[in-house]
Amino acid sequence: IEGQSAIDRSMITGESVPVEISLGDMVTGGTLNTNGRLLVRATRIGRDTVLSQMARLVEKAQDGKAPIQRLADRVSAIFVPVVMSLSVITLISWLVITGDTQRSFQAAVSVLVIACPCALGLATPVALLVGTSRAAREGIIIKGAHVLEATRNIDTIIFDKTGTLTTGLMTLQRIDEIEPDHLAAVKAVEARSEHPIARAIVRGLNERGVGDATTVEEFTNIPGVGVSAIVDGRRVEISRSANHDESGSTIVEATVDGRAVARFTVSDHIKPTASAIVAELRALGVRPMIVSGDSAGPVQHVAKSVGIDVRETRFAVLPADKLRIVHELQATGAIVAMVGDGVNDAAALVAADLGIAMGTGTDAAMQAGDLTIISGDLTVVPKALALSRRTLRIIQANLFWAFAYNVAALPLAVAGLMNPVIAGLAMALSSAFVVANSLRLRR
Repeated sequence: IEGQSAIDRSMITGESVPVEISLGDMVTGGTLNTNGRLLVRATRIGRDTVLSQMARLVEKAQDGKAPIQRLADRVSAIFVPVVMSLSVITLISWLVITGDTQRSFQAAVSVLVIACPCALGLATPVALLVGTSRAAREGIIIKGAHVLEATRNIDTIIFDKTGTLTTGLMTLQRIDEIEPDHLAAVKAVEARSEHPIARAIVRGLNERGVGDATTVEEFTNIPGVGVSAIVDGRRVEISRSANHDESGSTIVEATVDGRAVARFTVSDHIKPTASAIVAELRALGVRPMIVSGDSAGPVQHVAKSVGIDVRETRFAVLPADKLRIVHELQATGAIVAMVGDGVNDAAALVAADLGIAMGTGTDAAMQAGDLTIISGDLTVVPKALALSRRTLRIIQANLFWAFAYNVAALPLAVAGLMNPVIAGLAMALSSAFVVANSLRLRR
C-alpha cells in the first residue's frame, strides 16, 4: 500500500531476477525485499498463504507416491513356508518308503539347509550398499532401492531453468560503450547498490580490470527505477533500458549528465556442460523438457542454446503448475524424471517418478528428491541414471541366481542325493557369488 522496490521471488518462481513492484501490486510472504521500503497489508494468513499451499502440495504428492514392494520380500514370504512344508513332507515320505530314520532326517535337514534364503536376502541390500557407496564417491546420494527401479523406464526428463540448466547467478554478458572512459564511474555507483543486477555489473567490470572512480556523492537508490549519484562532479544515472534483446536478457543503460554512455547486458549464464548433457540424454532415449517460472524469452533462448525443442518448453509456471504438468505427462504414459533445485520445484520432484535435486539448491528440493547431485554439476545426471540402472541389473541378476540355485538344488536334496554338509557348502557358495557379483559395481 506504500513504497516501491524490487522483490526477489525466486522462492516462488525459481528466477533470480528481482521483480519491480509498486503501489497496488501483490507481494508474497517469504519473498525478499532487495531494496527500498515497502508498507504491505496482509490479505492471507496461516493455511491460506502461498507458503502453506506449497507445503500442502508437497505433502499431497508424498502421500500419492505408492511404496515399492521388494521382490525378495515377496518371494521369501512364500518361499520359506513352502520349504518348511517340503522338509516335513520329505521326512514323512522317506520314513514311509524306507523306514530309515537317519536317512529320512538327513534328507529333511538337507532340504532346509539348501533352501536357506541367505543369498535371496543378500541379493538386494548388498548390491544397494555397494551401488550407493559408489554413487556417493561420484557425488550422488540415492535414497533407496525404489529409486533404482524408477530409473529403469525413464523416458522424459523435465529441467527447471534457473540453477539447473543455468548457474542461477546474474552475470555481465556484454558491454556496449557509447562514450569511452565512463566505466569506472558506473562501477563506483553500482558498487553502492545491493541489487543483484548491480552486483553482477560490478563483478563483470572487476573481471575486465576496470578501476575505481575517486569520489561518489549524493548516492540515491530509486526503487523500481535504478540508482543515481554525483561522480567527480558529474551526474551518473543507471537504470533499466527500454530496449530488450530476443534472449530476454536485462539491458541496463548508464547516462552521464543526461547522455547515454554505456549499455550493459546482464543475464543468467547457461552452464557450459548443458548442451552436452541434453545430447547425452537424447542418446539414452530420454526426451528433455524445460518447465520454468521465467518468461517466454529467456526460457526459449536457453532451450535453443542447449538443444531442446522450444515446443518442449513451458514458461511462467507456478509450483502448482509444475505439479500439474508432471501429472499430465504421467497420464499420457510417460515415465517422468524431474531435475530442480528450488522450493518451487519440491512438489514436482516428489510427484515425478524420479526426482533429481541439485545439491547447490534449497534444502526443500533435496528433501523432496530421490537422487541428490551434491555438486550441482549437470554432467552427473546421466552418470546417476546409468549407475542406478546398472545397480538394478545387478540386483536382478542376484535375485535370479539365488532363486535358480534353490530351484535346481531342492530336488537333489529331496531325492537324498545331497547330505547336509554339501548343502551347507553350496548355500555358502551361493551367498559368496551374490556378494562378489555386487562388488562389480565398484569398478
